[in-house]
Amino acid sequence: MIAALQSVSSILLGAAILITGSGLFGTLLGVRAGQEGFADVVIGLIMSAYFVGFFVGTYVCPTIVRRVGHIRAFTMFAAIASATAILHALAIGPWVWGALRVVNGVCMVGFFMVTESWLNSITTNERRGQVFSAYVAVTLGALALGQVFIATADPAGFALFGVVSILFSLALVPVAFTRIEQPKPIDVPHLGVRHLYAAAPAAVVGALASGLAGSALWGMAPVLVQRIGLDTGAVAGFMSAAVIGGAVLQWPIGRVSDRRDRRYVLAAICIAAAVLALASLASTHWSVAALMVSMFLYGGVAFSIYPVSVAFLNDRLAREHALASSSGLLLVYGVGAAIGPALAGSAMEIFGPRSLFVYFAVVYVPVAVFAYYRTRKAPEPEDATRGQFVPMIRTSATALDMMSGTEPAVNEPPANSR
Repeated sequence: MIAALQSVSSILLGAAILITGSGLFGTLLGVRAGQEGFADVVIGLIMSAYFVGFFVGTYVCPTIVRRVGHIRAFTMFAAIASATAILHALAIGPWVWGALRVVNGVCMVGFFMVTESWLNSITTNERRGQVFSAYVAVTLGALALGQVFIATADPAGFALFGVVSILFSLALVPVAFTRIEQPKPIDVPHLGVRHLYAAAPAAVVGALASGLAGSALWGMAPVLVQRIGLDTGAVAGFMSAAVIGGAVLQWPIGRVSDRRDRRYVLAAICIAAAVLALASLASTHWSVAALMVSMFLYGGVAFSIYPVSVAFLNDRLAREHALASSSGLLLVYGVGAAIGPALAGSAMEIFGPRSLFVYFAVVYVPVAVFAYYRTRKAPEPEDATRGQFVPMIRTSATALDMMSGTEPAVNEPPANSR
């Protein structure tokens, strides 16, 4: 028991170091690309390249892990990711950075798969919910911490790229100290998008919108803050406010969704996200403090859209399909994430940097309308078929295996309820 707790603590520490570096890296690249004079549409394409790599990695990385084992795969991913951080500083250019971002995206999903499968394998069913909640808290906290680093040195220099490389390398140390057997090979089932859409159209549309807007936030928001004349300290505050809001507000929003038709909740939070995005646009003309408050609230509702979508999809499917359905929904999110920064960057190039907020609203309003429309077309699931909302983040499908073990069993709803 003690050994298992020590192993969980070591893996969580390694994940925290890794995600801190990843959070810093994405923001740093957005700021540095702006300083280098890259056009907004070019920056958007570079940021989209990361999510393309992440999407590709969901297919490539399980094969690598099965071939060489978890420890060697983790070491390989760490070494390559650490090298890509340095290479970004040594070879500055859109094409080089785009290619490196694809590689980095593959490595990051490999990181997440290995650490999450380890956590899943050493956690008992009784403690699975606690461990998953701790993992979500660690992830969100590390993402917020990563934003703070951006204000500690000049993004135009080499130091912050070196910090990212160091963090990626240090993430190896706690994991290497774990004295546990390697988990079983990673093999995550998927359900086709057509099947998912037939079961819960609102969930699929919600996940796609979350990818379109969420990736644009990570990739283009630092560029926006820089373009409107704020310093790197404001970039750190802007991004941290959104992450902290997502960490704080997911739980109460999730509890509401457990008691109401989740499609109403999805519609409500999408409308709220659109309104708060436009409020953030207005606050850029008022004060930095107002901008931070509006982004805290925006992050709280925007970060809840994906987990509400997952919970609603699982309400519509049998318990044994939870992992496959959630994995399929993650792929839908990945498609949106690979497109989002490029679309947002194009909008910012044409209409100006503040149009990023309008982009968010344009993404979310149709989802709200569609979710409300679906409440008129199909009845709410019976209480016996409803699962429980689980606050979550979007890393790899392996984390969904932990999440699926935390939910109560649900039954297959009748065909006419879909």
